[in-house]
Amino acid sequence: MQDILEQLEERRAQARLGGGQRRIDAQHAKGKLTARERLEVLLDDGSFEEIDMYKTHRCTDFGMAETQIPGDGVVTGAGKIGGRPVYVFSQDFTVFGGSLSETHAEKICKIMDLAVQNGVPVIGLNDSGGARIQEGVASLGGYAEVFWRNVQASGVIPQISVIMGPCAGGAVYSPAMTDFIFMVKDTSYMFVTGPDVVKTVTSEIVTAEDLGGASTHTTRSSVADGAFENDIETLLEMRRLYAFLPLSQREKPPVRTTDDPADRVEPALDSLAPSEANQPYDMHEAILKVADEGDFFEIQRDHARNIITGFIRLAGATVGVVANQPLVLAGCLDIDAAKKAGRFVRFCDAFNIPILTFVDVPGFLPGTVQEYGGIIKHGAKLLFAYAEATVPKVTVITRKAYGGAYDVMASKHIRADVNYAWPTAEIAVMGAKGAVEILYRSELGDADRIAARTAEYEERFANPFIAAQRGFIDDVIMPHNTRPRVIRAFEMLKTKDVRPAPRKHDNIPL
Repeated sequence: MQDILEQLEERRAQARLGGGQRRIDAQHAKGKLTARERLEVLLDDGSFEEIDMYKTHRCTDFGMAETQIPGDGVVTGAGKIGGRPVYVFSQDFTVFGGSLSETHAEKICKIMDLAVQNGVPVIGLNDSGGARIQEGVASLGGYAEVFWRNVQASGVIPQISVIMGPCAGGAVYSPAMTDFIFMVKDTSYMFVTGPDVVKTVTSEIVTAEDLGGASTHTTRSSVADGAFENDIETLLEMRRLYAFLPLSQREKPPVRTTDDPADRVEPALDSLAPSEANQPYDMHEAILKVADEGDFFEIQRDHARNIITGFIRLAGATVGVVANQPLVLAGCLDIDAAKKAGRFVRFCDAFNIPILTFVDVPGFLPGTVQEYGGIIKHGAKLLFAYAEATVPKVTVITRKAYGGAYDVMASKHIRADVNYAWPTAEIAVMGAKGAVEILYRSELGDADRIAARTAEYEERFANPFIAAQRGFIDDVIMPHNTRPRVIRAFEMLKTKDVRPAPRKHDNIPL
């Protein structure tokens, strides 16, 4: 019996060693952790239960029969984060470059099936050279099996992808169909075709970092939702994000105890919105002062910075935040902002996360670039997402709410539940200057008359009370009372139950 136990331990040790010490050292030399080391950081101590440790590939071509490594380049299993269950896979670059084989894919598919069955999120740590060339179509079939499961799991369980090394070719499409993608600066990249192929086909010379690095995908392409300095910081931030998310669409978001009083007032908010309409301010201040303990996990911080998205807690419960950012493009909605916020709103709605919207929007960004780029259809994505969402929705208008952008930003008319305004709010078709120039075009030569007309328009619309009189605003609140009023509103909406009309699915303007 002792011999059998020793053989088992030898097999386990061999599997834990992956591609061997030399390749492990090479991984460390690049500033990267191994697949197993990453799981040790991500998961609670001692919680990992591995599945398919001994599985190996079946390929016999190109001399592969002589090289079989237990685990076949991916570590899979279940564990806990903050005491809550999670399924994980971590690709091992030390084994065949983390390349995906038929059996490698089977391991990932098995834990995805278990995750959906049990209503538990999946986190994938990607570090792979792509499809295993020696296996040909079997490898491609493996990718497709993973893709299919990504789609079936969408909106059922949260799916998080962490790119911790190369992710190229067909491999990119599994992360692309998950809810969030995060990258590691300088050591991870994603692209459909690499720099060599790009050079051959288009004659463009570009580095892997410029083509598909973390900076590119967090600022320009919006493929990634965030990037962090190294493996350890990335994995710790994933633990932080996980604490905000429900396990599945069957559950409400988690609630944690907090010492931050629900009735806390913030006098600093009374002076946040400047009296001068064109003067910017940082909407992060409003979010941080309203949130429990100033804790805010921002999503896509570096892309479309004219709108802010992310998670906070209010009275211990997770809430999704969408907010215009007056510091960037005056908070205008544009193509990128609409896509960014629209996708975030749909995630929140899919997983029962209430939505808090801070509004300071002068309208949609004008120009040929926006119109040619399809701002009409892309702007409709955000409108569609808000109108479709059935979770509790609370809106606070801090200053400008002009034109169609007022309607789009969770207005009462598209079924936001509670709509508040600060006394500084202005709700109108457009700003006073532009409106007067249209309404009184014949008087433009008379400066005094135009000034009087402008003052008259401002008196009528540069306040929230006309909208409040019509019931479009439920109350005009003091800025310092925003936190307690919003918390009470969400408390009142806890039992909201809206059932959409029966249909196969909607047809959002993609």
